[in-house]
Amino acid sequence: MRTHYCGELRGDHSGQTVTLFGWIDRRRDHGGVIFLDLRDRNGIVQIVSDPERTPETYSLAEDIRNEYVIKVQGRVSPRPEDSLNPNLPTGEVEIYADQLELLNSVQKQMPFQVAAADTESVKEELRLKYRYLDLRRDRMQKNMLLRHQIIKTLRRFLEDQQQFIEIETPILTRSTPEGARDYLVPSRANPGEWFALPQSPQLFKQMLMVSGFDRYYQIARCFRDEDLRADRQPEFTQLDMEMSFMSQDEIIALNEQMMRHLFKTVKGVDLPETFPQITYANAMDRYGTDRPDTRFGLELVDVSDLLHDSGFKVFSGAIKQGGTVKVLPVPNGNDAISNVRIKPGKSGDLFREAAEGGAKGLAYIRVREDGGIDSIGAIKDNLSPKRTAELLERTGAKPGHLLLFGAGPTEIVNASLARLRLAIGQEMGLIDPDQINLLWVTDFPMFEWNADEKRLEAIHHPFTAPLPEDQEDLKTARAQAYDLVYNGLELGGGSLRIYQADLQEKVFEAIGLSDEEAQDKFGFLLEAFKYGTPPHGGIAFGIDRLVMLLAGEQSIRDAIAFPKTQQARCLLTQAPSTVDSKQLQELYIASTYEADNESTK
Repeated sequence: MRTHYCGELRGDHSGQTVTLFGWIDRRRDHGGVIFLDLRDRNGIVQIVSDPERTPETYSLAEDIRNEYVIKVQGRVSPRPEDSLNPNLPTGEVEIYADQLELLNSVQKQMPFQVAAADTESVKEELRLKYRYLDLRRDRMQKNMLLRHQIIKTLRRFLEDQQQFIEIETPILTRSTPEGARDYLVPSRANPGEWFALPQSPQLFKQMLMVSGFDRYYQIARCFRDEDLRADRQPEFTQLDMEMSFMSQDEIIALNEQMMRHLFKTVKGVDLPETFPQITYANAMDRYGTDRPDTRFGLELVDVSDLLHDSGFKVFSGAIKQGGTVKVLPVPNGNDAISNVRIKPGKSGDLFREAAEGGAKGLAYIRVREDGGIDSIGAIKDNLSPKRTAELLERTGAKPGHLLLFGAGPTEIVNASLARLRLAIGQEMGLIDPDQINLLWVTDFPMFEWNADEKRLEAIHHPFTAPLPEDQEDLKTARAQAYDLVYNGLELGGGSLRIYQADLQEKVFEAIGLSDEEAQDKFGFLLEAFKYGTPPHGGIAFGIDRLVMLLAGEQSIRDAIAFPKTQQARCLLTQAPSTVDSKQLQELYIASTYEADNESTK
């Protein structure tokens, strides 16, 4: 039986006999004495096999190689002074192996090195195919242990300090496709009918509020069949919370306390007592995004009122068509950014960045050392001295500034300049990678226009409550919603919920659901609201993203034990895969995939 984990042993354990299990991280033969670095999830300790002191273990140690699985029993001894290893937590001690047992060997060549000291860069495809080996590596072990610690800390805070209770909600539920696509599951017991995997526990947690469980939480598995990015997965884990009888300010304060506790416990970082708040409108105006990275400046400036009558048609035309002209002022931009980088072409990397946000071009003005300006003639010739002075004053431009302009539909201007702002901030070293900025974005619009479907759709979800003063005109209403942003990434989001059936019906009507459709999809919720529903609200945090950020990783896949690729595939199990035709027949399902592909050839 194991007495200790490898990484636990210290000088205080000297003289004790211990039993350890693990993998050989490294083997070294020093002219008669064999040293084995034994690794488990807790760390590494040095095992010594000396033929003079423990001859019975020496012959076996000669045949052991990296990644063999062994059992060791031996005495903890202080290392000689000249062999202390200050870089290893167990570097003060070593174990003299009295008994050594080989539990399993390696029968195939390893696809990559696993040793803790190895810094070899391995292609992600190979890592995911052999994920069980990748998870042995020091980096991934630390990430998984961090994930465990984060979830444990959140659970203890909510249960022990805030009186929350954890309640599981169904994985097989009803399809309510409002947002991302559902993953569908056929029902064999009910032919022709389908379950959906939950995109979130939203409706169930609201009904738990009706049930009187006024502080609920769950470490919930959720599923969304959507396009993937580095920080998204088709299945993910979130901390899901719902609370009754609490205002928005109270919910925000509780979550700030939870984040302070988490960061202090897990990372030793002290967060401020309160986090800044910014409205959605203010965030979009100043940063072009509802997830602003506020670790640096470079704020956008709206100059539409100054240029609405400009002779430069790109500016004036955009405004006449209901769009915007904004400026990204870049201090010292004249020296840092050349003209070719902001023009179309192979060297136009900043132009391409703006184009990714939808921009068709990048206009610019350079402020000379004498206070004059340089630009293309069409801009310079249509700016009077007075208007030029107003523009420089509005943007705070000084000699050496580069002014980058976005002109067109407001959404495109915001998206393109937001991308430019982040790219330039990174390039110019304006972002402190060790700084942590958390802020709340509030007062989101309730709805946005879906041009493809020609209807309004909820920005968060249709169960979000509007601000009381905006209920007269729901189409332009602001929501009682709040997102927590961490250095430019959304960490979590929530809202106060609708809890009156009549208001919920009005919101369904606003997004184009008929009374019949609302009853068909959400009749159970509307019915529940008629039996004394308390005011309530909640929030959900992405656990995977939180682990990724606290671990300093760039991909969410390095925060998950068995993730999918960006093509939503599992390289380890080769899922998804075809299934036997008998299984499909039992479910009354036929695939049209092959027939559809044949028809397009």
